[in-house]
Amino acid sequence: MTRDEWLEAFAREIGGATPSADEVDAVLKLAASAAHDSERQAAPVAAWIAGAAGVPLSEAVAAAERVAGG
Repeated sequence: MTRDEWLEAFAREIGGATPSADEVDAVLKLAASAAHDSERQAAPVAAWIAGAAGVPLSEAVAAAERVAGG
């Protein structure tokens, strides 16, 4: 199963929307910032925090960059 197939099946399973390619890219950018600027475990938790807070992905990525100092 590919990444996109898995994400589509997971979204369907929980009643959520399948992310667009741009959304996947933004989530991966957020996760990369968290993983490279701290311990790797921060990546999935940062994505969860952003999602739970309802923060748009572009704002979450910008916040992660500010936290990283860049």
